[in-house]
Amino acid sequence: MTAVGLIFSNIHDNSIPELTRLRTIGSVPFGGRYRLIDFAISSMVNSGISKIGIVTHNNYQSLLDHLGNGKDWDLARRSGGIKILPPYISSFENAASNKYYSSRLEALMGTVNFFNRCKEEFVVMSDCDVICNIDLNDVVEKHAESGADITFVTKKAKVSSDMHETVSVVQSDENGNLTDISEVKNYNGEAQIYINIMVVRRKYLLNVLDNAIGRGHTSFMCDVVQRNIGRENYKVYNYEGFYAHVGSMEGYFDCSMQLLKTDARGRLFGVKNRPVLTKIRNSAPTRYCEGSKVTSSVVAEGCVIEGTVENSVIFRGVHVGKGAVVKNCILFQDTYVCPGAELNCVITDKNVIIKDKRVLSGCENMPFYIGKKMSV
Repeated sequence: MTAVGLIFSNIHDNSIPELTRLRTIGSVPFGGRYRLIDFAISSMVNSGISKIGIVTHNNYQSLLDHLGNGKDWDLARRSGGIKILPPYISSFENAASNKYYSSRLEALMGTVNFFNRCKEEFVVMSDCDVICNIDLNDVVEKHAESGADITFVTKKAKVSSDMHETVSVVQSDENGNLTDISEVKNYNGEAQIYINIMVVRRKYLLNVLDNAIGRGHTSFMCDVVQRNIGRENYKVYNYEGFYAHVGSMEGYFDCSMQLLKTDARGRLFGVKNRPVLTKIRNSAPTRYCEGSKVTSSVVAEGCVIEGTVENSVIFRGVHVGKGAVVKNCILFQDTYVCPGAELNCVITDKNVIIKDKRVLSGCENMPFYIGKKMSV
């Protein structure tokens, strides 16, 4: 069994517009040294998928800088490797004329030529708003054994309406057949949710796209999946490992804070033979100066800590000045916190400067965000 990967790097940009104003959701920093796209790529590479298409839309310069030629994921290859798929849809692929795509189905229409050149039997598709470390080999094997046209990866999880996120609630029968799927806003409670990862037979996908182009369909979920439930062979695969969803700024903050728990870090990063890979940056170890204090935090390399850091995620190159107090914060790369500053529930983008003795505070449901290269 062979599979090709496809990752949508822009589909959910509107979920966290503060962080995606100058980048795709796939290149949003996470966990001190990673980008959100790293989790999708790593799951595929660890499962033996060596050809991965990255569907782009706009603002993807940061994504290209991060991916490079793919060598950090062992994808710098003559055959296969990372394939950047530009956002244009040609008139041959969509009768609606040349334009940027506005939905998942239209994005897929722009990949027809890519899939026509592939010989792999299956396609594994993933979004970048999912944080997990999944064994895709098992998903593909179960998909092949069942003879399914599409297998949707799901997770039984508690969803809070406080996050103001849209989730896809799935229903299935005792044989694992999909019986219903619907997008719900502000869902509250436990449910079986679709985590935006699916496996589909490549030839079936090409037939679906050919039909969608001819009929002018625009929505993959409404025009393809929901119309064919009960008529096509759709299965579900329940994933048991660590899962977090980035569907809002509050959701991003909550996912990051989960990493401060030893159990969560172990379930995400400590899975045997499934490392989470990212771009390597050769930095010096973090320097903890005399009088500094760090508790319950994730601190990347290349930092200088002179003050106090509690319950925070600190990215590479961050400087926390003497007497500064950083609590419940997420500080992106090369943030500089000057002496005496106090931060609580603050998210700083890259290259932010917090001046002397500034006091900034948000809350867990509404973290205070400071944009890239700003000085406060």
